[in-house]
Amino acid sequence: MNLRSSLRHSKESETSALNDILFILLFFFLIISTLANPNLIKVSVPKASSDSKAKQTVVVTVDSLQRFYINTHTVSEDSLQSAIAAAVAKSHDAEPTVVINGDRKAQFDNIVAVMRAAKALRLKTVVAVDKEK
Repeated sequence: MNLRSSLRHSKESETSALNDILFILLFFFLIISTLANPNLIKVSVPKASSDSKAKQTVVVTVDSLQRFYINTHTVSEDSLQSAIAAAVAKSHDAEPTVVINGDRKAQFDNIVAVMRAAKALRLKTVVAVDKEK
């Protein structure tokens, strides 16, 4: 009887469980990274029947108290154009886009002021809205 062949251990390590764990971790981090937006100021945007998606190079927010924010930094209306230009230069984007988040209570003049500043810099503007249900 040959008992020695059954006592030998295999030199291979089992990695099938590791693949499953890495796959789950990959999905977890992908979902979390899409939900986490560091440039977030809560405003109540108006509703529209169509929703347009654009790459967010610069996010300009006008809140209900008529304050301007570029990404998360407060800016005055007078320095709006220079602040947008600085944010676009920092992003190094080939096709920069200015996304305007206007609160429902924001005055339309302030939204137009952001559009004028972006137009003077020859930038594409998109107004963010909630999709109607």
